Amino acid sequence: MNPEKALDVLIIGGGMITNDLILPSIYHLQRSIVRRISVCALQSAPLRALKENPEFQECFPGQNFTPHPSLDEAPDKVFPELYKSVLAALEPRNAVIVALPDHLHYPVVMEALRCNQHVLCVKPLVQEYRHAVEIEHLAREKGLFVGVEYHKRFDTRALMAKHHYARGDFGTFIMGEAKMIEPYYYRHSNFQNWFTTENSDPFTYVGCHYVDLVYFITGLRPVSVSVAGVKGRFPNGKEGYMWANGRVIFENGAILSVTDGLGYPDEGAGSNEQCLSMFFEGDDKAGLLKHDDQFRGVSHCYLEGIGCAGSHFNFVSPDFFRLVPWQGPGRRPVGYGFESIAASINAMHQIEQETRGMSDADALRRRREIIAEIDQKGIIATPANSSVNELVMEAARCSILNDGLIVDICYGATPHIQQRS
Repeated sequence: MNPEKALDVLIIGGGMITNDLILPSIYHLQRSIVRRISVCALQSAPLRALKENPEFQECFPGQNFTPHPSLDEAPDKVFPELYKSVLAALEPRNAVIVALPDHLHYPVVMEALRCNQHVLCVKPLVQEYRHAVEIEHLAREKGLFVGVEYHKRFDTRALMAKHHYARGDFGTFIMGEAKMIEPYYYRHSNFQNWFTTENSDPFTYVGCHYVDLVYFITGLRPVSVSVAGVKGRFPNGKEGYMWANGRVIFENGAILSVTDGLGYPDEGAGSNEQCLSMFFEGDDKAGLLKHDDQFRGVSHCYLEGIGCAGSHFNFVSPDFFRLVPWQGPGRRPVGYGFESIAASINAMHQIEQETRGMSDADALRRRREIIAEIDQKGIIATPANSSVNELVMEAARCSILNDGLIVDICYGATPHIQQRS
């Protein structure tokens, strides 16, 4: 690696997704296009857990990150504004990954852009369409890349489906059903501190993956959304939506039902349950797509239980994210989760390499050209090619907070949502 041609990466957020996907992906990229890594969190406790993760020490020997706040700080001391000073100290046009609860994305992404940083944000980007537009405009003005981590776009199955749908092999999408049920033990995690009724729900948190995926495969825009939720109490007493069911209607009249929740049994063989079925109509014929994403044909039974739930028998999916042996030191990540992270970091790296040594005006023009090409390609989710998701999320939040009210999505010069009377 040439340090002069590598990116510094700042991860804002030290929770589950950083541990399970983001940090190990960035550690592997540190072997090629990433230089220094920093992780900023609200408290030092999750940073210590990341530092002491024995799997990281085994898989990425000798690699490390700079914690903010320092591990010397008391584990219960809170630093809500620390990310701002860490961002301000980062040299311009490096990489910032926003891995925070849904309702915190907008101010942090905007702050990163104001500090002239490229951004990758976990999904959904924001919960209001106008905020997605603000982010898109500010990023374009500055020539900065913003990616949204809809990793299912990088699943080979999804890419195959997108190709075949574009060729007309399936026919026209008409009816579908999706499901993503996350583990019950999420209720005992930090989710209980933020996944409350006023902030999020299962449809916007994970159902957004499948709404984006259907849009990604078909190109059809959603035009109305209705989401009903089932409330419950977390162990700390806070109220949240534990289950949700949404109905999304697309511009051709197609219907997608989406069921989500925090309730897959901890004793179950899979780490969750997720699947997508789509039915299509053609010329006096029908087409079908079925993705059983929780079970990819691999089963393991261990002598002792492993993982968060400690299960012995497991449906093992090798496709999302795994750390496996390779020719280099330690292990390396494989799977579409890693490919998604790598695609955005590689895009940032390409932008900076192609504009190195140019005048400010020429560099800005070229950065905008590269970003427009990425937007047009439509593989990496960006505010320009995936903002229909923000309209869906805004409509979904409006609906679930109003007991399943139907909310229409209106396109045109100023896209917006509208409650159906």
